[in-house]
Amino acid sequence: MPFRLPLFALLFSLLPIKSYAELNTLISMNTGSFLFHLVPFDTESNQYFDNQYFSLERKFSENSEYSLLAGTFLNSQANRCFLLGVRKDWYQVNNRLVFKGVYSYAGEFFFDTFDDCGEGGIYRTSKENTGVAFAPYIYHAAQYNFNEHIGVEAGFMLPLILVMSVQWSF
Repeated sequence: MPFRLPLFALLFSLLPIKSYAELNTLISMNTGSFLFHLVPFDTESNQYFDNQYFSLERKFSENSEYSLLAGTFLNSQANRCFLLGVRKDWYQVNNRLVFKGVYSYAGEFFFDTFDDCGEGGIYRTSKENTGVAFAPYIYHAAQYNFNEHIGVEAGFMLPLILVMSVQWSF
């Protein structure tokens, strides 16, 4: 019984798919994010699967290398933050593998839910200096698409935070 699911996943991943640029999927959702703080190493940071990351992403057009994304997550101090950014697909290796970058604003937003984002870390420093709690997020990853609806990605966010996630496209 335990071998059926991995075997099914392997067979499912071998199904032919269109190239990433040919996909008709314009909207994606990222969930299930795992992260680990390599630098600065901090065992007390909110990490592993505790960041509750969720984002929606919309490609600018069917053939665009750019997407706009918006989402929310718990930062390293476990405070709820807003995320708004742009994704750029830098290089497509083959029909399934793409290297991408995400460049985003992470911080406070005008909803009360995000008021505590600046209670610690770099967010508090930026709030003290500018009046707004935020941090620029720069993330580069490799995304492997099993088919046109599901993919996994792994990469690094500056300064050196390992991130892995699942992307659902529709």
